[in-house]
Parts: sequence; C-alpha cells; structure tokens
Amino acid sequence: MESMLPLIINLISGAVGGNIAGGLMKNLSLGTLGNSIVGILGGGAGGALLSMLGLDVGGGGTDIAGILGNVASGGVGGGVLMAIIGVLKNAFAK
Repeated sequence: MESMLPLIINLISGAVGGNIAGGLMKNLSLGTLGNSIVGILGGGAGGALLSMLGLDVGGGGTDIAGILGNVASGGVGGGVLMAIIGVLKNAFAK
C-alpha cells in the first residue's frame, strides 16, 4: 500500500490543480467535473513523467518532502493538462 500512496497523492492533487486552474482561467474551464477528471489524468501523468525523467521531486517517498513533491507534481500536471484541453476545446468550438 505504501507504494500506492504517491500515486494517490498525485491523482488527488491533480484534481485540485485542475479545479484551481479552471477557477483562474474561466475561459478555459471545463466545469467542475471536467476539470477534476482532466486534472486527475494530468496529475497521474505529471507524476509518472517526472519519475521517468528522474526528476522525482522529494524522492516520491512517504516523508514530508516526498509528499510535498507529489502534491506539487500532481497539482501542476493537473493544471497544465486542464489548460491544454481547455485551449483545444475552445479551438475546436470555433
């Protein structure tokens, strides 16, 4: 279960990051549910990408540095993916 904790933190942080980004960029928002779903995907992908690149912030452990690293990578990944999908949605809607 301990190895699942970083992934769970990334996914939850991604959902939060997606919703924060949607709140800040209202023209790109996908709605609460859309922001959450895309944020979850982005949080998981962001954490996995940083880990594959060897940039595992905080080592991905269960200490405070690892948890904060996972929160940051998940939140940023969720926010970035939500913004990208929002831009694409707006581009295709025109």
